[in-house]
Amino acid sequence: MPARPQADEPLIPMPALTPDALRAAVERLTPSRMPAFVRDLVEATTSAQQVQSLAPLRTFVHTWGVFVAIQRHPSRAARLRCLEEVVDSGKEDPLEAMAGIREIHAAAEAEAGL
Repeated sequence: MPARPQADEPLIPMPALTPDALRAAVERLTPSRMPAFVRDLVEATTSAQQVQSLAPLRTFVHTWGVFVAIQRHPSRAARLRCLEEVVDSGKEDPLEAMAGIREIHAAAEAEAGL
């Protein structure tokens, strides 16, 4: 049986920023998000064909690369969910939570090489 990662260790290595590698990571980390992943990939591919540009695919890879970079660290993903709940609830001043969300996203972008 493989050893379980420590609390701050990633569950999986950061995958390559390709649709296939990101798909495998999403399937492993958050299988419930696969319908959204597939929908976004189809939309990005269709849009790229329509506008004859790779920009929609780059946006797709960026979005899902950041998602995977966050989700592969359970403590980071949990912290993000807490901060998002603060913002969504409207019960507290959201400025501090929004700053925390930006920090998490910036760290994930750096980790993914974006």
